[in-house]
Amino acid sequence: MNINELLKKKSWLGWVLFLITVVAVFFLGLLASSIIERRSEAVFAYAPQITFPPNEPDNSKWGEIFPREYNSYLKTSDTSFRSRYNGSASIDMLETNPEMVILWAGYSFSKDYRQGRGHYYSVTDIRQTLRTGTPVNDVPSPAPNTCWTCKSSNVPGIIEEEGAAGFYRGTWEKRGKQIINPIGCADCHDSKTMNLRISRQALLEAYKAAGKDIGKVSFQEMRSLVCAQCHVEYYFNKNIVEGVDYLVFPWKNGLTAEDIERYYDELRFTDWTHALSRAPMLKAQHPDYEVYMTGTHASRGVSCADCHMPFISEGGQKFTDHHIQSPLNNVANSCQVCHREETERLVNDVYLRQDKIMESRKILEGLLVKCHFEAKAAWDKGAKEDQMKEILNDIRRAQWRWDFATAGHGNSFHSPLETLRLITSGISIASEARLKLSKVLVSLGYTGEVKVPDISEKAKAQRLIGLDIEKLTEEKSEFLKKVVPVWNKSEAN
Repeated sequence: MNINELLKKKSWLGWVLFLITVVAVFFLGLLASSIIERRSEAVFAYAPQITFPPNEPDNSKWGEIFPREYNSYLKTSDTSFRSRYNGSASIDMLETNPEMVILWAGYSFSKDYRQGRGHYYSVTDIRQTLRTGTPVNDVPSPAPNTCWTCKSSNVPGIIEEEGAAGFYRGTWEKRGKQIINPIGCADCHDSKTMNLRISRQALLEAYKAAGKDIGKVSFQEMRSLVCAQCHVEYYFNKNIVEGVDYLVFPWKNGLTAEDIERYYDELRFTDWTHALSRAPMLKAQHPDYEVYMTGTHASRGVSCADCHMPFISEGGQKFTDHHIQSPLNNVANSCQVCHREETERLVNDVYLRQDKIMESRKILEGLLVKCHFEAKAAWDKGAKEDQMKEILNDIRRAQWRWDFATAGHGNSFHSPLETLRLITSGISIASEARLKLSKVLVSLGYTGEVKVPDISEKAKAQRLIGLDIEKLTEEKSEFLKKVVPVWNKSEAN
């Protein structure tokens, strides 16, 4: 090998070594940066000295120590986002779907049902809704104190002082001076360690009833269970403590709609008797957690917080975004962490599922409305209890599936297959009920079609079932004018 060839070879090897060194330095720099960032996060996470007492209900006090989380939480006051069917805006769902007035005839939801706004408004919204009723002439509101359970960060402290039964006792207006702060920090965090915690007794009792140990759940599971303290199906059991509407999650048999239906049937529990059909009805509340658990995200270990409270970075600090909202308004930080598709495609994919489920849902709603009016016609023609018993149970079962599928926030996203399964099952049961009703009507000498009155508007449907909404609204308004200044004064003090 001559001298020129040797020099060329050494030059080539030199460049190779130089490039390897550059790459190595680059990755070492990334490693050092990551180490520094993690140390910074650790200092940020553990250095603050907590000065406020346990169960501190004032979210701004937590915000003094955790300003990033608190400032993002304040964004839940923004009600500007509205997706195709939901969002953070206040939507009058009875105006949008007047059929619901008929489906809930005789129950408080026929008076007022609105799409929930952000956690920031939790106290305001329960004060204003017609569902909590109004004390009139010293007659208490029919709504129990239990209705406050998931609405305020004041609740954990009161429960710790009085016990769950003590908190639940009485009617909702009696707690007005104490329930001031909206949902916030104390609901989910231990004030000493900042660890996630369960602050609502009902979930702990439900876990125990199902034979599970809450102490063995993982951190990732806790990132859903703190949400499941409230975003669940529940009922008020009047037999646990005398004179108390005791909050219970009906999870003993399992989390599916059928498991919970069997639980209620075993207790012979009924939320209300339908004003038209006289069916013994069940009202699903908002079984978000139960439906989510049947979906693909849950099966892959994705928690509620991963989508609704994703991690974000600010000023070199990584923290959980406490602007709890629809992932559709935060696709980059929620969906696209895992899904690499374009935003428009991801959103349209969700809407496609929602549209298809809504199409089937409207069919079931129409069948249920006809069931209630046809059952009323049968009673009016002189039907007997033994003729109607099986039919009324079918109506109960069909509407339970409709309600379980529709009452949850985002069910058609959390678990589209399960949601559609519930609706199609409801369609089948409701169709059977109508077939049985037609036979009963024929046996009573009625061979014509039972006409469904005009319920194309909320007001028409409400008048049809005997609701005077103007009077109820006026009574509520006058009551709030008297008590809210007093409640707000207690907040100032």
